[in-house]
Amino acid sequence: MTLRSMLRHETLLALILAVALAILAFNNDRFFTGANLLNQGRLMTEVGLIAVVMTFVIVTGGIDLSVGSILGLCAILVGVFWKTLGLPLPLAMALCLVVGTLAGFVNGVIITRFRVPPLIATLATLALYRGLAEGISQAQSIRGYPTWFFTLGQGSVFGVPTQLWLLLATALLGFFILRFTAFGRATYAIGNNERGAEFSGIDVTRTKLLIYSASGFMSALAALVFVSRVSTTRSDMGSGIELDVITAVVLGGTSIFGGRGLVVGTLLGLCLVQVLKNGLALSGVRGDGTIVIIGAVLIAAVLISNFLSRYSGD
Repeated sequence: MTLRSMLRHETLLALILAVALAILAFNNDRFFTGANLLNQGRLMTEVGLIAVVMTFVIVTGGIDLSVGSILGLCAILVGVFWKTLGLPLPLAMALCLVVGTLAGFVNGVIITRFRVPPLIATLATLALYRGLAEGISQAQSIRGYPTWFFTLGQGSVFGVPTQLWLLLATALLGFFILRFTAFGRATYAIGNNERGAEFSGIDVTRTKLLIYSASGFMSALAALVFVSRVSTTRSDMGSGIELDVITAVVLGGTSIFGGRGLVVGTLLGLCLVQVLKNGLALSGVRGDGTIVIIGAVLIAAVLISNFLSRYSGD
């Protein structure tokens, strides 16, 4: 992988995003306003938090389809721990993060120790964790959280939504780790050639376990933000979010075959998807039309990415 080829993809994606912003702003006066853009930032935070770590997962050549189910499980558990079991809410939130991390760790163990392909392993745990969430919730929602809890999902700092600051910090940390640390280099090496990485002395099992555990942790953190934003917990929270996450990562230039990807590209992909969803909705395009357009953009971005990779010799 060369940084030059990735920058080409990111530059192209940034140009597409700029064009989309200009066209949608021209079509609707309500689109390019501070209030609308900040609100869209709130709505994309949960996907963004998970997408940062999903970049690591896909760079290794893996996939994690269970993130939405982990989000749903942790969302219902924070309410159960707090209201049903009577634990202090901060402790319930901490336990929620522990459960999410453990769920991700289980994914990693199945993939690394039992050599189950990531697609199959996380497809199975997708059903497992969603079933646990539904069984625990018994179709009941939990409300009545204290006011301070809503700061995470509904508050703002210096006029910017609180969760956007959290997403920014997560993205900066993810970018630094992936691009400038030995762990990041190991992640790329595994995605390029896992057997070669093992022969080079990289602990492939440990690296993957850490990445899948981080994926579970970030899904649990997204669950807390989600619950705080909507003021309630339901077992169906996060349904389908894994598709939005993977779309943002792949649209951002991360190769589904592993070995290539940047967090910056993921953020650009995330912004482009959210901008298209919001702008098209304001322009009167129905939901199915929006899906078609986003799908077409994704296909075009993947084809262009493959072309750029071949042209640059990657």
